[in-house]
Amino acid sequence: MTLLQCVDRQEAERIMEEAREGTFGTHANRHALARKIFRAGYYWTKMESDCYQHIKKCMKCQTYADHINVAPSALHNLTSPWPFSMWGIDVIGPIEPKASNGHRFILVAINYFTKWVEVASYSTVTRSIVVKFIKRDIICRYGLPAHIITDNGTNLNNKMMSELCEQFRITHHNSTPYRPKMNGTIEAANKNIKKIV
Repeated sequence: MTLLQCVDRQEAERIMEEAREGTFGTHANRHALARKIFRAGYYWTKMESDCYQHIKKCMKCQTYADHINVAPSALHNLTSPWPFSMWGIDVIGPIEPKASNGHRFILVAINYFTKWVEVASYSTVTRSIVVKFIKRDIICRYGLPAHIITDNGTNLNNKMMSELCEQFRITHHNSTPYRPKMNGTIEAANKNIKKIV
């Protein structure tokens, strides 16, 4: 059995901050944060309630937390007949503060069959960057997709994108405007990426 190190209030605050914001920190819920600290070998008597209070003060934890009290809705799955035949593409950002290399946007692509995610960060996401990303990170690695699904952003719906889809005979679909749930697979991937970032 492992002995746990007992800590005082100041050290507990520092440990919670490091576990939540540190190099391998995620903005998890209070139970996950308490378990992470416990596995690291620390303990104090009110650890669970202190983690709860600490997370209540964090804006990122409040923004990206799982909302379990959302009313259930009917599922409408998009089916992909084989791996890498259907991809969803979306942009996350602008992210504040920006990365050390100046990148503020994340371009995310997810395969609907395997749930494999391809991600790249950029300082700006223009239409030419999106087309290069599709050619380099999707077509060259996984072959030609049959379908690409995007939201209605201008950087994802433009003449260059239409020409690319026409050239490679890719069917381009748009998700319903102002309804991110309609493209739930990519939004779920975005949520996980935001938690990590």
